[in-house]
Amino acid sequence: MLPLIQAAIVEERKWMTEEEMVDCIAVCQSLPGVIAINTATYVGKTLKGFRGALVASFGVILPSFVIIILAVLFLRSIGENSYVQGAFTGVKAAACGLILYSAFRLSRQTLRGPFAWTVAVVSFVMIAIFRITAIWAILAGAAAGLIYMAYKAYKIKRAKK
Repeated sequence: MLPLIQAAIVEERKWMTEEEMVDCIAVCQSLPGVIAINTATYVGKTLKGFRGALVASFGVILPSFVIIILAVLFLRSIGENSYVQGAFTGVKAAACGLILYSAFRLSRQTLRGPFAWTVAVVSFVMIAIFRITAIWAILAGAAAGLIYMAYKAYKIKRAKK
């Protein structure tokens, strides 16, 4: 969903800049819930306030809700079909590719400099290898960012003396 959302919001409709969209994704990814709903709510609120958030959220939820209801009714009768299972395998692989593409685009926009790369790699290791929940990685990244910026400010202040 992220590449599609980003293309629609930034490139097609120009509702946000690339940098604003990166901030949006960072906030929405760190919140509980589905990224598409969180992003729609964020963009709706940014553009049209509370009503915009409400309408955007409803607009994202309703089509998915209807499709899921129809899919469940339909798949009950053909769920064990090998062709349907094959189609789902392909859909899952394509979704994985979209996620990798989103990660690639986000990394190009946000990972500028050794500090950002270090935080990204450490966060990945924390989550993928040590199975630490994402919220702790986000909090650790925020703390590291605060410490890093305080250190840079101290260094600049000291250099002026």
